[in-house]
Amino acid sequence: MAQDRVTVQVAYRQLTLSNLDKVLYPRDGFTKAAVISYYSRIAPVLLPHLQDRPVTFVRYPDGVGNGAFFEKDVSRHAPDWVRTVRLTGSGSRGRGEPVDYPLLDDLPALVWAANLAALELHVPQWTVARDATRRNPDRLVFDLDPGAPATVVECCRAAERLREILVDDGLTPLAKTSGSKGLQIYCGVRTRQPADTSAYAKALAERLAHQTPDQVVSKMTKSLRRGKVLVDWSQNNPGKTTIAPYSLRGRERPTVSTPVTWDEVHACHRPDDLVFTAPEVLERVREHGDLFAELTETQAPLPHHRGHRGVP
Repeated sequence: MAQDRVTVQVAYRQLTLSNLDKVLYPRDGFTKAAVISYYSRIAPVLLPHLQDRPVTFVRYPDGVGNGAFFEKDVSRHAPDWVRTVRLTGSGSRGRGEPVDYPLLDDLPALVWAANLAALELHVPQWTVARDATRRNPDRLVFDLDPGAPATVVECCRAAERLREILVDDGLTPLAKTSGSKGLQIYCGVRTRQPADTSAYAKALAERLAHQTPDQVVSKMTKSLRRGKVLVDWSQNNPGKTTIAPYSLRGRERPTVSTPVTWDEVHACHRPDDLVFTAPEVLERVREHGDLFAELTETQAPLPHHRGHRGVP
């Protein structure tokens, strides 16, 4: 029997959930109830990566393939117990109106978001203090995006070369799938200048493109990208966001942006080697724990973006 609305106890909050039988991923028959269950069960490893980070939702109220919309400002409908932060000028294109971003710091807030069919959770590479002050970036990210007919396999080869440079510069790179077509490389960093992460990442992307122009590009121009890997450094811009670790994606199947080991990156020789759905990710976490936990534990000073050594 279909359940339209049901009231449940989530930790110390009472939430009303709706349309639990609605199928959000038709190919797999994955319902809203399954989405809420996934986010509830993955919460112990997901929440640390959302802590104090303003979240941008991508909502799919009618399921994947039936339209989606970005939502940053939740001031009109968020319960008063959901922590929000008001930020101005957070867009990558300049200053704008004040926006009340959600901060998903606990399980009830995460379940509330899942009930909105906020399948995708995107976060910046910086956190906010209790007084809504933006802290300096604590994460460096490279988004490796393949231009067809290239796939995640080519992204893995570029990632291995990028890893050598980052390790040589004293950083500890970690990898995760985008949950879509590509691969993302993160490092925990410390810096006093918000713009320095972009400058450093751009320099590395351009170096890789210069070394292997037949395999890698550092510019977004679509005409340059066919059969190559775009090393997108721009998501280090403080106004931009990246899909959070363990977030679902609004793809045909309930795939997840999944932390992976470097052994798995090295062993990837088919695109399907690095595709993981929500049930598979829960099993991986049971087996391996949070493969991204090191991001906080291995923070290192951001190297200067000039004068670093490349790989041969």
